[in-house]
Amino acid sequence: MTPPQRHDAPPTPQETADLRERYRIERERRVRPEGTRQYRSTTAEFGYFAKDPHAEPARREPLRDAVDVVVVGGGFGGILAGARMRQQGVAKVRVVEQGGDFGGAWYWNRYPGIHCDIESHVYLPMLDETGYVPEWKYAPGEEIRQHAMRIAEQFDLYEDALFSTTVTSLTWDESAHQWVVGTDRGDDFRATYVVTATGTLSEPKLPGIPGVEDYKGHTFHTSRWDYGYTGGGPDGGMTGLAGKRVGVVGTGATGVQAIPMLAEDAGHLYVFQRTPSAVDVRGQRRVTPREVGADRPGWAAERRENFLRIVSGEDAEQDLVTDRWTESADLLEKLLPSFRRGNEPDFEATYESADHATMNGIRARVAAEVTDPDTAAALQPWYRYACKRPTFSDKYLPAFNRDNVTLVDTADTHGIERMTANGVVVGGVEYEVDCLVFATGFSVGVSGVTSGKLPVTGSDGIRFLDTLAQRGPRTLHGFTSHGFPNLFMMGPLQNASSVNFTHILDEQAVHAAALIAAAEKRNAVLEPTPEAVDAWLAVCAQDAPDHEWFHAECTPGYYNREGRGRPNGPNAYPYGAVAFHDMLRRWREQDIDDVLRSKEADAG
Repeated sequence: MTPPQRHDAPPTPQETADLRERYRIERERRVRPEGTRQYRSTTAEFGYFAKDPHAEPARREPLRDAVDVVVVGGGFGGILAGARMRQQGVAKVRVVEQGGDFGGAWYWNRYPGIHCDIESHVYLPMLDETGYVPEWKYAPGEEIRQHAMRIAEQFDLYEDALFSTTVTSLTWDESAHQWVVGTDRGDDFRATYVVTATGTLSEPKLPGIPGVEDYKGHTFHTSRWDYGYTGGGPDGGMTGLAGKRVGVVGTGATGVQAIPMLAEDAGHLYVFQRTPSAVDVRGQRRVTPREVGADRPGWAAERRENFLRIVSGEDAEQDLVTDRWTESADLLEKLLPSFRRGNEPDFEATYESADHATMNGIRARVAAEVTDPDTAAALQPWYRYACKRPTFSDKYLPAFNRDNVTLVDTADTHGIERMTANGVVVGGVEYEVDCLVFATGFSVGVSGVTSGKLPVTGSDGIRFLDTLAQRGPRTLHGFTSHGFPNLFMMGPLQNASSVNFTHILDEQAVHAAALIAAAEKRNAVLEPTPEAVDAWLAVCAQDAPDHEWFHAECTPGYYNREGRGRPNGPNAYPYGAVAFHDMLRRWREQDIDDVLRSKEADAG
């Protein structure tokens, strides 16, 4: 194993033992017995937290027509699915999106300071196809949203799109070989194929703080930022916060970006932190087209594949991106089942040594940049690198040197104790705030299909949620399931993932479009056999890495179900994203007929 850069001398056995014990103690301070139930969804009495602040639904008559493909979700997954369908010659593609435009998470997330933490030249998809070259190494949110709209425009996805609309039911009509699609706007139309692309960051979550309903001040979630109250925009200038006491709950990737902006504009800012993020250097800067190789065809695809290879533990002749992700790529082994190095002699000792050195460096950065020793100590992350998603900022730590910023550490009370009409109580102390911002993220990995919010009924009246409850997820390659013909589900289930999820989504979109094109060419129904599903689950289970012990020792977060662990199982392709994409390409060339059932045979 080649250790990342910045590593010091290996720790002594005693230092390793001491650090393990410190990690254990810090974990226990933060674990809550209710696990993921400590959060509330933005429904029922909290539904106003999920209201669209950017658009009012346009009046229209319900649709009763038919399309070739309906794509559920207008984020990058849905946009890429639609674009790749267009490239395969599909005429009628309808994207249905609950937001007022394309963009998905980037439509909803417009909080101050928002940027992507993956280099823009690999994160933004279809740069080669659109001819666009980002100006910054890390693109701001509005640039990403505009690029999503650019792709949708170029591939004519606006033509049949339905915005401010939520799909409420999908029902298979066997006699017609079509899906019947219902929505909350009264639509009742048909589609030959359905692609669900509802994303992994689509449902905002709120902390279940006792008394939250009693608070009389102003509140909102970062994914629905209220600029009507704060003033300003993503670049700051929030004059509405002048003289106001503002609280922020959450110090993950969103909080790390928004807090420095709030610190500049609020009268006083209280940051309520349960677990500090590991905040590494971002190194934001302008980048020329020549620097990223945009003067030659295929430059973006080459750069994107290079990034994927490095963070997946594959060999690469050079590192084209050279950022903290690629520098610390070896430490992602416990997060992404990509590295097949676990059987190497002394692997775990080498891995732990590299992990400790990197985290020691991140903690040393906190001590060097934050002047108050007590605040610096509270901001230091005591857990292993792959326990929580790393964050990157050049502005976050210095924000705590401001006189108008107070860090309120809630670890000793396992989070905020309660709320009152006027503020937040931690350790028996009430912090009065005029406005409370929830930077508490999303229910990661939850989609409408798997949660039951989008009921799916397949052949013979089989309900998808029932099959999930009875036997667990059963797919071929993570995308198609027996009993649910012509249904393609995009997402991270039983396939391969990576830190750059837009690349993963694009490969999935290419695969979906190829399957649908093949089904159309052969006048067939797209559905895997039970035997194909069994074989795929066996592949996923055969060499599934044993990472359960690692995540069980991690500080609580969404990676380990808030301290409940991350069980092993056939839930991912065990050889990584690069190998998975290669396998899909070979499968499309050699075995695609295995999922195509003749319509004539059905009629006979």
